Amino acid sequence: MIALLIRDLRLAFRAGGGFGLGLGFFLILAVLVPLGVGPDPATLGLIAPGILWVGALLACLLSLDRIFALDHEDGSLDLLATSPIPLEGVVAIKALAHWITTGLPLALAAPVLAILLNLATPGFGVLIVSLVLGTPALSMIGAFGAALTVGLKRGGLLMSLLVLPLYMPTLVFGAQAVTRAAQGLEAATPLLLLAGITAGSVALLPFAAAFALRINLR
Repeated sequence: MIALLIRDLRLAFRAGGGFGLGLGFFLILAVLVPLGVGPDPATLGLIAPGILWVGALLACLLSLDRIFALDHEDGSLDLLATSPIPLEGVVAIKALAHWITTGLPLALAAPVLAILLNLATPGFGVLIVSLVLGTPALSMIGAFGAALTVGLKRGGLLMSLLVLPLYMPTLVFGAQAVTRAAQGLEAATPLLLLAGITAGSVALLPFAAAFALRINLR
C-alpha cells in the first residue's frame, strides 16, 4: 500500500495531477476577488472565510476525475482490483494521495492568500485547522464520486453534480469556523463537526467506493 501511495504521488507531481493546478486556481481566485468586489478592507474581511473555503473546495474538485480515470485507461485499475490489496484500501490510498497533493498544500497556502483578502488575524490559525480537518473529507467524498463515474465518457460533469451536494456540510462548517474565529468567537463546535464529517467519510466511503468500482469493472 505504501508503494501504491508513492506511485500515485509521483504520478501527481510528474503529470500535474492536481498539485500545481489546485494551488494555481486558489491563487487566481484570491487575486480576482478583490478586483471584482473592490478593495474595501471591511468587505474583504467579511467575505474572506467563505471565499477561501469555496476556493479550496473548487480546487479539490478540479483534479477528482484523475483519481481513477488514468488507471482505468491504462488497465492498472483492473490489476489493482485483482491484487492482494483490498479494493477498499486502494480507494483509501488514492484519496490520501489526492489530499497530500491537493488539500494539504491548500491548507498551508491559505494564510498567505488570507492576507490578500484581509482576513482578521485571529482567524488565521482556525483557517489552517479547518482546512486540515475538512479537506480529507473532500478528497474521500471525491474518490467516491470518481468511483461512481469511472469509465463514463465525460463523467467529470456528472461527478461534479454528484459530489457538490455532499460537499455542502463541510463547506458550511469550515467557513463558519473561520468566520467565528475572525470575530473573536468560539469556533470549537464547527471544528468538531468538521472532524466528525471527515471521520465518518473515512470510515464509510472506502467501502461504498470499492463497491461502485467492482460494479463498474464487471
